[in-house]
Order: sequence, then structure tokens, then C-alpha cells
Amino acid sequence: MKRINEYKKLFNIEKEIDLKILKKSYRNLVKEWHPDKFQDGDPQKEEAEVKSRQIIDGYHFLVSIAPETKTSNLEEYTITTSQSNILDYHHKGMLLEISFLDGTTYEYFGVPKTVYIKMINSDKLYRFAKRNIFNSYLYRKSKKTLQEA
Repeated sequence: MKRINEYKKLFNIEKEIDLKILKKSYRNLVKEWHPDKFQDGDPQKEEAEVKSRQIIDGYHFLVSIAPETKTSNLEEYTITTSQSNILDYHHKGMLLEISFLDGTTYEYFGVPKTVYIKMINSDKLYRFAKRNIFNSYLYRKSKKTLQEA
């Protein structure tokens, strides 16, 4: 959640993410912090390179959790969480990353350690996750690792 709030602050988004507003803010920030605006040797050039990477990462991250993105990917998410079993999972801080047998990985934000412990101690891991995690926490698709041949 800290990461989400930092990126929202960077793009001046206070409530729900609107892709049009996000895109406009992204374009303005890229124009302002593009490294090519600065001369070689200028101390601000290095800062601009770091800031531009942060802007790009933040933009892609916020797009991936935007309600419009979630709505357009809901069918795929529903198929994955209802038909593919859990392959692997990792919990760090308040972030739970679950990899599925179909090769898709989702990140769930704000998952407390207590819920994670209940999940790993459950005799039916998938059923617990389906009931308590999949539709209870903010999520985003983080990567698709397995490719079809």
C-alpha cells in the first residue's frame, strides 16, 4: 500500500485512478523530467534519469491496478483463479505474490501476515485463497512466466 500511495502522490491522484487523468499527468511529468532536457555533466541530468525511471514505473504500476484495467482483465482473472491451482506463493510485508499453474502471477496488496499464516496452515490452500484472498484484496497481474510452445 505504501508503494501505491507514493505513486499516487507522484501523479497527484487523490482518490480512484482515472486513466485519462493519469495519462495527462504522466505526459506532463515526462516532459518536465526527461533526461534529454539537461546537458551532459549537469547534476540535474542524473536526478532526471532516476526521476524519469520512477515516473515510468509508477505509470505502468498504476495502470495495472486501475479499475478500468481490472474490468477489462476480469474474465482472464476469473478463469485463472477458478480453474488454475496455486503453484507458488511469497509474502513480504503486506504483499502476497501468488503464482498459478497456468504461469500467471498476481500480486495482492494489503494482505496481513495473520491472513498469510492462516493460508499456509490451511489444509486446503487453494480453497482458503479463493474464499479469503482472490476477491478480497487489491491485486494486479505482475507477470506471465510460462510461454506456450
